[in-house]
Amino acid sequence: MQYLVVLSRTIDRANWLVGQGLRWIALVLVVLGVVNVVGRYLGAQLGMQLSSNSLLEAQIQAFNVMFLLGGAYLLLENGHIRVDVLHSKFSAHTKAWIDFLGSVLLLIPFCLLMLGYSFDYVLRAWQRLEVSPNPGGLPLYPIKTVLLIGFTLLLLQGVSQAIKAAAVIRQGRQ
Repeated sequence: MQYLVVLSRTIDRANWLVGQGLRWIALVLVVLGVVNVVGRYLGAQLGMQLSSNSLLEAQIQAFNVMFLLGGAYLLLENGHIRVDVLHSKFSAHTKAWIDFLGSVLLLIPFCLLMLGYSFDYVLRAWQRLEVSPNPGGLPLYPIKTVLLIGFTLLLLQGVSQAIKAAAVIRQGRQ
């Protein structure tokens, strides 16, 4: 069990680092939003186009990165949605069982299913070097790859959560 706890801590640390990196993506997202708004309104006042599809798509892609990679960090930090009214009344042992079963029966199979469906989708995007159809649009294959990375991180965090829950369950039996 000790090996699994070390594995869990390693996964937690990796997802924590990703979460910290996402703070910078959030800053980029805000800067892109400001540049787009200022460019649109200032450009209208000056009679020129100061915003572009590339900037708009970069803003959308920054949000996508935050959303897709942030799920594992959110799970690590216990920020996901749950029925806290019920959950708060349970003992630590019962909570551990709920977390273990939720991870093993729902989260992990869902992530595996999404990885299975996403793989061909991402592979086709890379084979075509897919680019946005909008004028001045950005490449789409890198952002589609984030699907695989995000679900892999979420899968790993689900494994980590199951390990931590199993450790609590095991302690309760001793």
